Amino acid sequence: MAAPGDNPFLPPAANGPTANGEEDKPWQENLNQILTCPDCNEFPPNLVEEFSSGDMVCASCGLVLGARIIDTRSEWRTFANDDQNNDDPSRVGDGPNTLLNGDQLETTIAFGEGSRSRELHRAQNRSTQDKATKALLNAYRDIGNLCDAINIPKATQDSAKHMYKMTDDAKILKGKSTEAIIAGCIFIACRQSKIGRTFREIHALTKVSKKEIGRTFKVLEKFLQEHRDKNTAGSFMQPLDPVQNTNSTNAAELCARYCSQLRFNNPHLIEKLSVELCDKCSSLPMLAGRSPLSIAASCIYMISHLMGDPRSYKAIARVAGVSDGTIKTAYRFIWTEREKVTDKAWLDKGGRLDLLPPN
Repeated sequence: MAAPGDNPFLPPAANGPTANGEEDKPWQENLNQILTCPDCNEFPPNLVEEFSSGDMVCASCGLVLGARIIDTRSEWRTFANDDQNNDDPSRVGDGPNTLLNGDQLETTIAFGEGSRSRELHRAQNRSTQDKATKALLNAYRDIGNLCDAINIPKATQDSAKHMYKMTDDAKILKGKSTEAIIAGCIFIACRQSKIGRTFREIHALTKVSKKEIGRTFKVLEKFLQEHRDKNTAGSFMQPLDPVQNTNSTNAAELCARYCSQLRFNNPHLIEKLSVELCDKCSSLPMLAGRSPLSIAASCIYMISHLMGDPRSYKAIARVAGVSDGTIKTAYRFIWTEREKVTDKAWLDKGGRLDLLPPN
């Protein structure tokens, strides 16, 4: 039982001496406002906040003690992966897309009766539904669809979209068709990412002539070089920009795709040896100036016969997109230097020089 003068709402140690005989803090009145149930009169009160209904309810008897209570919890919402039912709490929406113009606010302003609301509604429509934004979205969708058709990774797709945005802002290709600009951006993005794609493949993909792709490529390459020089002028640090040097496609980058389509018994081994042979053939003067397609096709032809899993000229020509006569001519030069370009490790893996067909 509490002693006279003690506050029942404070712990016993706060009202008198402690067990060690030392005086604690002097008594002070408890000014806290405590909501209790008048029917149950329990202390501490057993109250529950029902945020769904906005009520404060006594859990013992069910008496509603307060209405319209404020939910002070964090307003976590899920903006991503709604259809997968994943737990991805977030208090904000997605970040702004740097490939689009404007601030890209996600708040929708309704068309009300007041003049201010109408002005805000028109301003939002101008920023989100203008012709420039629609044209960019259509171009990005076409780039994504075309890149997905030939298995180009998403990083390369984003690089192509970034180049398109840069050219659209600078207006350097004003008057050219959108298809030609898209073809040029995809071609340069593939070269920068070291994903071998030839003019012939981009032509078959976009239906844009090889001559037009070449013209667009030259203009884009010059523009990107100027942009890169402008960013690096007077700075010793590398610019934080995805624009890189555009290197030509070499034969070794094409071997992987060609070998996967030819369905070898051991495609990884054939691909590895073909890449090594392409690197060795780069020093042969007879093959200087020849197309990387013909060099890659002839190297695959030689390695396939060397390892006992041969493929014909026509089969390789169908995959590489060159004539079988071109492959025969390039193979003739390699066959004359077969002793020089053949590695001894290839023979240890089962290769035999006597299996190579004569030139």
